[in-house]
Amino acid sequence: MTAAAFIDTNIFVYAASAAAEDQPRHRIAQKLIVALDFAISAQVLQEFADATLRKKRLGVSEPEVRQMIHFMSRYPVAAITRETVLRALDLRLRFKKSYWDASILAAALGLGCKVLYTEDLSHGQDYEGIRVLNPFR
Repeated sequence: MTAAAFIDTNIFVYAASAAAEDQPRHRIAQKLIVALDFAISAQVLQEFADATLRKKRLGVSEPEVRQMIHFMSRYPVAAITRETVLRALDLRLRFKKSYWDASILAAALGLGCKVLYTEDLSHGQDYEGIRVLNPFR
């Protein structure tokens, strides 16, 4: 299971958001998702469900969350494995990132992705062969 790119949770949250202040990012996120051969992880599915159900300002209903989870799951989804957790711990120490950011990196690396789309890490930074791109810059 491989893909060229990995998409982090925040991109999907913006793609689903109906909040007026998110509309510029909403359009960029939707175009990116449609254009890419991407992968995600189980963590992304969990974070997406949590963020969109918890943040009422986004205007995303539970049926819409379920529909988006089904859509996202049509692409490769990395499981959370012992190896992923251990690699995330190593990446956390090496790059001084949060465990959750390191877990996203570990999943993307495990899938052989070369690009990680996110706004949570440094744009242009290379992490063991995966380059971070912030599509909202």
